[in-house]
Amino acid sequence: MADRTTSSTSIGAGRAEVMAVISDFPSYPDWAGQVKSAEVLSTDADGRPHTVRFVLDAGMISDTYTLGYTWLGDDGVSWQVVEPGKMVSDLRGSYRLAETGSGTDVTYELTVDLMVPMIGMIKRKAEKVIVDTALKGLKKRVEGR
Repeated sequence: MADRTTSSTSIGAGRAEVMAVISDFPSYPDWAGQVKSAEVLSTDADGRPHTVRFVLDAGMISDTYTLGYTWLGDDGVSWQVVEPGKMVSDLRGSYRLAETGSGTDVTYELTVDLMVPMIGMIKRKAEKVIVDTALKGLKKRVEGR
């Protein structure tokens, strides 16, 4: 397994509000810059998305793949590839949410493995761009509601 990229931000809203935005996959193209589309294919017993097909265009990493999600209430969510794309062989990540006195601290962790060889430094930079863009977009989306 490759190295992980991790970053955090504080959002001025409760965990349930943050999780509502995270679980609204069809809206991802509006705030998660590299996501061009996200289609919920199945839901779990609680009605939250279980499998989601993504079309991603993150510069050097462009692909279509399907992720499977495991929800931890409003504490977090983790995911992994259940159907790889032509370029993405594995993608694992998580959002972890911690309530604070003034809102929610969100930590995003991501690991991407590709079918094509890529220098580790370049791959980690692409992961960092994905993580940072997602956290900034998530914060803006939640706080703008």
